[in-house]
Amino acid sequence: MRTAFSTLGVPGLPVPDVVRLAAVHGYHGVELRAHPEEPVHPGIGPAERAEVAAAFAAGGIEILGLAGYARVAAPGDDGPVLSEIRALLDLARDVGAPYIRVFPGGGAEQSSPEADATAARRLGTAAEYAADVDVRILLETHDSHPTGADAIRVLGAVGHRHVGALWDVMHTWLGGEQPHETYPALSPYLGYVQVKDIASAEDRTPLPLGSGVLPLTECVEVLSRHDWDGWLCWEYEKRWYEAAAPLPELLGPGREHLARLLGESA
Repeated sequence: MRTAFSTLGVPGLPVPDVVRLAAVHGYHGVELRAHPEEPVHPGIGPAERAEVAAAFAAGGIEILGLAGYARVAAPGDDGPVLSEIRALLDLARDVGAPYIRVFPGGGAEQSSPEADATAARRLGTAAEYAADVDVRILLETHDSHPTGADAIRVLGAVGHRHVGALWDVMHTWLGGEQPHETYPALSPYLGYVQVKDIASAEDRTPLPLGSGVLPLTECVEVLSRHDWDGWLCWEYEKRWYEAAAPLPELLGPGREHLARLLGESA
């Protein structure tokens, strides 16, 4: 398994500095938060996109994916959601990212079947364009669909190889699902895994990996047991918790903790 970190943990940091952090601390890749607050988002032009791709290539670091904010199950018209996804797919193609992240985002006014159907319809439509640009759309286990069991209701209905799953270990745990239950559900669709750590369900302030309550050991064990060889991406939510310790000083110990878990599960 290869390791990456998300730029959610280093809000607004310029791309050259992100690449340097990854290289110095031994990470293989970076997940880029694709938001107007950040250096990389769908509003940047062709020259800037080329510069981003060149900076990562020169540093020997891969762009794992673009973490977008499209909400595929949200109530409302399909058009704006599909346009948002298409813009993310174009950006991913231009910078060389193999994945984009979308959220479920179902509303409280919807029934589960309604939210599932909305998400599956939009993802099925977007999948055709994703295939054209050879980028996979990953539905994150999050908000209205926090568990693997929730996500597969949508992914099974879509049934397209360019639509898959992003396993956020915190949300499946908050949803009452353990890794040995999540992996079999998501394995046919799994793009990569987001790891993190928190103190409790009530206090989700990000912590150094291994110092909280999330089942990271069990997660790595189940992945290793099934010979899964994808990416582990550390999503440290500094952007939402300004009082959290700075991520750069934690990156080295975090990678070492993941390496230790991988070694113990081998």
